[in-house]
Amino acid sequence: MTTATMVGLIIGCMLVTWLPRILPFLFVRAITLPPILLRWLQYIPVCILSALVFDSVFEKRGNIVVIDWLHVIALVPTMLVAVKTRSLSLTVIVGVVTMALLRLLA
Repeated sequence: MTTATMVGLIIGCMLVTWLPRILPFLFVRAITLPPILLRWLQYIPVCILSALVFDSVFEKRGNIVVIDWLHVIALVPTMLVAVKTRSLSLTVIVGVVTMALLRLLA
């Protein structure tokens, strides 16, 4: 049973999630950013992706850092596709398919 409070809560959660993602695009569209800022912003996706990759490759178990070799093996073809094609979509597809096949075989 849906109550008005639940509907309000769902709409509120939607706005809190949606607004911070959309508002920056609306503001940036109206202004011209300086070239140095645009150059710096180009590195943001690489930094975020690198953080995600290193987080999955290296795992901390107590006081020891362990390398997850399954992720390292999946990283090799994914990085080759990323460097060769520079296509984010193709890179993600290769990474997901490679990891799925490795987990299927392991």
